[in-house]
Amino acid sequence: MAWIIIKYLLTAGIVVLVSELAKRSDKLGGLVAALPLVTVLTLIWLYLEHQSTEKISNHAWYTFWYVVPTLPMFLAFPLLLPRFGFWPTLICSCIVTMISFGLFALCMRRFGIELL
Repeated sequence: MAWIIIKYLLTAGIVVLVSELAKRSDKLGGLVAALPLVTVLTLIWLYLEHQSTEKISNHAWYTFWYVVPTLPMFLAFPLLLPRFGFWPTLICSCIVTMISFGLFALCMRRFGIELL
């Protein structure tokens, strides 16, 4: 049980760190947020919990493919925010991500990469 609490605290601490950095510096907050910190932590947790190398490798592989269709959201959000406000922009950005992911998954299927 202590292990799970440590995992939660460290992982939550990263989110708090990024949000605090973003308050002080847009660029630094963006840089740290863009780092694959959650993925690195996940890989560490999987390794420390004695998961197979195949499981760890697959996690990294799929993370790469799942990041690509999220990128349009980071372009749509700043464009929509001044026009629609925060919550509608966030919802629209999530919809853009879902549509991008669906289209990307269909496209990648043609190359033998199954994402869904």
